[in-house]
Amino acid sequence: MAKKKIPEIRYRASRICRVLGNPTAYETMNILKKGKKTPHELAHILGVSLPTISHVFRSLRQLDLVRYDVKFRERIYWIKEETIVAVMQILENMVKKIKTKEY
Repeated sequence: MAKKKIPEIRYRASRICRVLGNPTAYETMNILKKGKKTPHELAHILGVSLPTISHVFRSLRQLDLVRYDVKFRERIYWIKEETIVAVMQILENMVKKIKTKEY
């Protein structure tokens, strides 16, 4: 039996979920909610290497979640699509709700 093709919108949504499933990428987005940052600033804040941050940014850029400007040979990143901020808040509220439920 042939595998059924997933609609493009759901496929792209699943890719965003996959990238945000990386705790470093998720925390990067949380920091960028507060304002623009350079890769060096984020590496320092998160306590990770610059190559790790570069990999995260590459993934986020491919999904059009972040953009950057170059100033004085330094890239400055920000969240391109603000809808993701609301999505992240909904996810966090859901986790709080699930965590406090008694079964």
